[in-house]
Amino acid sequence: MIPVLAIARRELGGYLSSPIGWIALIVFTLIAALFFNLTLWGYASQAMQLGMEEGITEQMVQGFFGNLTVIGLLLIPAVTMGVIAQDRRERSIELLLTSPVSSLQIALGKYLGAFGFVVMMIATTAYVPGMLYWMGDPDTGVMVSCYVGFTVLMGVFVAIGLFASSLTDNQLIALAVAFALSLGMWIVGWLGSILGEGSLATIVKHISMLSHFETISRGVLHVNDAVYFLSVILFFVFATTQRVEALRWR
Repeated sequence: MIPVLAIARRELGGYLSSPIGWIALIVFTLIAALFFNLTLWGYASQAMQLGMEEGITEQMVQGFFGNLTVIGLLLIPAVTMGVIAQDRRERSIELLLTSPVSSLQIALGKYLGAFGFVVMMIATTAYVPGMLYWMGDPDTGVMVSCYVGFTVLMGVFVAIGLFASSLTDNQLIALAVAFALSLGMWIVGWLGSILGEGSLATIVKHISMLSHFETISRGVLHVNDAVYFLSVILFFVFATTQRVEALRWR
């Protein structure tokens, strides 16, 4: 466990000491604030008809986190593109591969470091609950569920980005692959809607991250949603482990 934490601490420190890390943090914070203000403006414009408390959960809480998922989908591939690809390009990965650290420990350390940075990004939205409770009486269960669901969803995007970064030493290619995989798993549920009813449509909808996140964002926490997100994270971390192991034996 100590090597994993050491790698994670090094990875997190790399984000905080690099321009890309700070740019990503600032961009996320500013865009999240912009979306919050736009959502607030839309809610305020209808407040006279809806009442301040009747629509605050649906419009402000769920609407805000729905917008945040778009930011994560676009930004996380850029955050994770250099997690392993940069080390491969600079050949610093060879130091890890020749050290007494397993491929799984390397993958877990890299993942935890990148995810820790993403959690810091999410923490910049801490003003949102305070603002909403000051404005009205949002559903606390939905609020907590949205934060938990969004954090786990970002963990999935990080795992996908980690795997994409292990495939190449070109960060732009890693970014493109991570975005394509994340977007594909996000919108595949639309295909299920086109297919209508049936076992194939059910399987396709189950694969979609969007359908699982929508369930959580309504304040409903199902075991199958938790199992889904955890399984996806473990799958991509395992796939990254295999890629690191392959690099070790080159």
